[in-house]
Amino acid sequence: MKKKITFPTAYTILFIVLILAAALTYIVNAGSYAKLAYDLETDNFIETFPDGTKKTLEGTQETLNQLGIVNDIAKFKEGSINKPIAIPGTYERLDPNPQGVVDVLLAPIKGVYDSIGIILFVLIIGGVIGVVNESGSINAGIAALSRVTKGHEYLLIVVVTFLITLGGTTFGLAEETIAFYPILMPVYLAAGYDAIVCIAAIYMGSSIGSMFSTTNPFSVVIGSNAAGINFTQGISYRVIGLIIGFLITTWYIVRYATKIKKSPEKSLVYGMRGELNQNFSKKEEEDFTTRRVWILSIFALSFVVMIYGVSKLGWWFEEMTALFIVSGVLIGIIAGIGEKAFVNTFVSGAADLVGVGLVIGIARSINIILENGLISDSILYSLSNLVSGMSPNIFVVLMMFVFVILGFFIASSSGLATLAIPIMAPLADAVGVPKDVIISAYIFGQGLMAFITPTGLILASLEMVNVTYNKWLKFIMPLFGMIAAVAIAILLLEVNL
Repeated sequence: MKKKITFPTAYTILFIVLILAAALTYIVNAGSYAKLAYDLETDNFIETFPDGTKKTLEGTQETLNQLGIVNDIAKFKEGSINKPIAIPGTYERLDPNPQGVVDVLLAPIKGVYDSIGIILFVLIIGGVIGVVNESGSINAGIAALSRVTKGHEYLLIVVVTFLITLGGTTFGLAEETIAFYPILMPVYLAAGYDAIVCIAAIYMGSSIGSMFSTTNPFSVVIGSNAAGINFTQGISYRVIGLIIGFLITTWYIVRYATKIKKSPEKSLVYGMRGELNQNFSKKEEEDFTTRRVWILSIFALSFVVMIYGVSKLGWWFEEMTALFIVSGVLIGIIAGIGEKAFVNTFVSGAADLVGVGLVIGIARSINIILENGLISDSILYSLSNLVSGMSPNIFVVLMMFVFVILGFFIASSSGLATLAIPIMAPLADAVGVPKDVIISAYIFGQGLMAFITPTGLILASLEMVNVTYNKWLKFIMPLFGMIAAVAIAILLLEVNL
């Protein structure tokens, strides 16, 4: 009997991309820009040259002007720009540093170490979800929610997508959404939808919000600071894009969800329905007791506190992880399941998400290979030369696709901003377009690539529900084209008005 060919897992895809990245270090010329960092203790700039040597410069506006960096010194002094930025016109070729077999083998290990904050956060979330699930609260809550939304299940898609889009555009809600999949998957399954609907509502909500950022400190604020402009410049155009992007995305998801609700066999993951129902659907009707209401309330409140902490208090994964440890213990006490059962359930829940943590670490390893191979700056240098000297309309469209490409190699929005914007922003003056257009092109381009790039969060999200990458691509590519057209239209509007 002939064995059926299946699409490779997230791990295999990432290892293939990792090997291709290593191969690029043998093909692409090595090189680097000089980098400038501000030392808050000495009030001086530290310039690091491509060969690794350092030079101390006065922490003044005059120094920035001499280096051709169009930034206000106050941005450095107040910490708004807290990462080394590339200095325009300083690119130098370096001796190649190709990444061999040993480097490829070590990269995933280094990637896990570099990503340990988010990986631990994911594991703790898994443990807390295990405890909540053991209490029967999730099943009882789903039953209650299903009764409330009966006949209007599409509202689950609209509300979730809207709220996550709002979080993405305001404070960069992204990695934190990993915690939502195990909670919302049973809700969508109970409503008659499939895993694709759940992924799309959560992941695309975050992606659309981040792509059309308004106040996101990790993208539009850092990028605007690096360009020497206020982040409110061009915000009206991004708001227009946000509204249109949200409406198109929500319509697209609801249309698919309605279709498969009427005809389940049209689901892209129809063959997985048995496995998904076994893993995520409620097993039996549960009473929504007062105790379970308290458990779900504490769990929901944890996310509210997390969002407030990230957006207002500067929290990151350490604080978020600690928050959910406390939340898990409180839920365990209220559930009354006992110390031994609590520990076993918590560990079992964390174990369920080990695979997701490994995907996150391996994805990071690809960036490590590119950085150690000294080709990230070379790719940026080549692409910046490609778009210089063009007409404004062609320039902005190509600039967006340049950031699409760079978004594959540099998945971090803040990392891409500090590396690329100081190089790209001066090109705007050369072709006569406002610098805020460069910021829009940057967030639009990287946002589009985030829909599909295996170096980002999508593979970790798919791993949460065991959906293969090819199924996601089949679902998302038409929407990718629609949103790309919206982004291009907004850029041309921004240039010509």
